[in-house]
Amino acid sequence: MSRDLAISVKGLTKIFGDRKVVDGFDMEVEKGTIYGFLGPNGSGKTTTIRMMCGLLTPDGGEGHCLGLDIIRDSRAIKKRVGYMTQKFSLYEDLTIAENLDFVARMFGMKNRKAIVAEAVRDLGLEGRAGQLAGTLSGGWKQRLALAACMIHDPDLLLLDEPTAGVDPKARRDFWDEIRRLAARGVTVLVSTHYMDEAVQCDHIAYIAYGKKLIDGAAGDIPGQIGLSTFVVTGPELTALEDRLEAEGAAGQVIRFGAELHVSGTDRAALQALAERERALGTHEWGEKKAGLEEAFIYLMAGAKDNFGAEVLA
Repeated sequence: MSRDLAISVKGLTKIFGDRKVVDGFDMEVEKGTIYGFLGPNGSGKTTTIRMMCGLLTPDGGEGHCLGLDIIRDSRAIKKRVGYMTQKFSLYEDLTIAENLDFVARMFGMKNRKAIVAEAVRDLGLEGRAGQLAGTLSGGWKQRLALAACMIHDPDLLLLDEPTAGVDPKARRDFWDEIRRLAARGVTVLVSTHYMDEAVQCDHIAYIAYGKKLIDGAAGDIPGQIGLSTFVVTGPELTALEDRLEAEGAAGQVIRFGAELHVSGTDRAALQALAERERALGTHEWGEKKAGLEEAFIYLMAGAKDNFGAEVLA
C-alpha cells in the first residue's frame, strides 16, 4: 500500500562560505506525522527543515513538499506552512488580538475579526484579548505563538526548539495540542536538541554536522543501532564511572542521577563485564532496553563536525 507522503526529498545540500552545513540529505515524511530532528547546536537541523519546506533554496538536491516542488513552487508551499521560531517573534507591544489580526492580515485572510475571535477562544483568553503580549508568561506566549502559526490553517507546522524556557505543565499542554493537530492530519517537524522534546515525536532523524546519521520510528532507533544497556546502582558511582571509562571495557558510561547507564553494541562483552562486576558485590547491574538518550550520545560520540574534529559526547 502506498504511503501518503507530506515530504520527499533527495540529496539536499546547503553550503555557506566554505562550510557544507547540509550534505546530501534524503528524507520521507508521512502526512500527520510528528517528526523530530535531533542533534547538537550547529548541526544543520533548522537549515535542513527550511529547505525541505521551500523556505530556503538548496544548493543541490530536489524534492516535493505537500505535492509541490520545493524549488519551483516555494511561494505556494510557504502559504501552507506555519513556522514557530525558538524566540518569541510576535510584537510584545501589541495585544493578543492585535498580534493575531496582524498575522491573519499577512496571509490575506477574509473575515479576520471572526477568525481572531475564534483563535482567542481556542486559547482560553476570551477576557484577555486586549492584554499586551509582552506581559504574558512564557507558557502563554508559547500558546499565542502556536495560535498565530495555525491561524491560516496550514498543512505543515515547523517548530524550532518549541518548549525552551517553559515550565513542565506548559510543556505537557503544548504537546497535547501538537498531538491533536497531528491527529487532524497536520504534519509537524520539530528541530530540537532536548531529549524530552524528542521523545514526544513519532519518528526521529539524528543529524550531526550536516549529515543524517539514522532515522526511523522513535522506539526503533536503539534497535537499529544494535545498542544494549545495563543500569548500575550502588555507592560511589563517580569512582566506578571513572574506573570503567579508564578500562575502556564499556562502549559508553553515562551518569543519570543515581544510576550509571553502561551501553555498547557488543552485548556479549557487556554481559561479561556485568558478571565480573556483580561478582565484586558492590553494585547492582541490571539490563534494560536502550533508550533514545543512550542512542543519541552513542551516535554523537562517533560524529565529526564540519571541520573534521570529533565531537566529544
